[in-house]
Amino acid sequence: MSSRAPIEPGPGQESVWDYPRPPRLETSTASIQVVLGGETIASTTRSWRVLETSHPPTYYLPREAFVGGALREADGSSFCEWKGMASYFDVLGGGRIASRAGWTYPSPTGGFADLAGAVSVMPAAMDRCVVDDEVVTAQEGGFYGGWITSTVVGPFKGQPGSWGW
Repeated sequence: MSSRAPIEPGPGQESVWDYPRPPRLETSTASIQVVLGGETIASTTRSWRVLETSHPPTYYLPREAFVGGALREADGSSFCEWKGMASYFDVLGGGRIASRAGWTYPSPTGGFADLAGAVSVMPAAMDRCVVDDEVVTAQEGGFYGGWITSTVVGPFKGQPGSWGW
């Protein structure tokens, strides 16, 4: 089993072990870009971060941050105990299709109402996601969509041995 002993954050860093459970939603003015198939398919300086214990932040972008044709509704849904029912998108760019790699909460629960219609993507399925000029490292595993930058330390849920954290 992997260790979940928190890494001590350095100057300008935050630890995911200081994030709350239930998660917190906060606005962000970070510069965000999403690239797929060599094309920038989303860009914004207005987004939201979901911060949850043991998880790197998940960024949600306004739908209008995505270029036309970058999001195509996909089958299926899932349920988050905190945010409610999610629906999915195939993400398209530069001739590539990342199946079910984007999601939204059309009618999120009260504490996450600001996320209504906002979209997040799985960084591992994109060419790259960028936060303030730093290329994001994707959270390990295929279930979570956290965005790891140098400003956040773990260890992070999703790595081998972390299922029961």
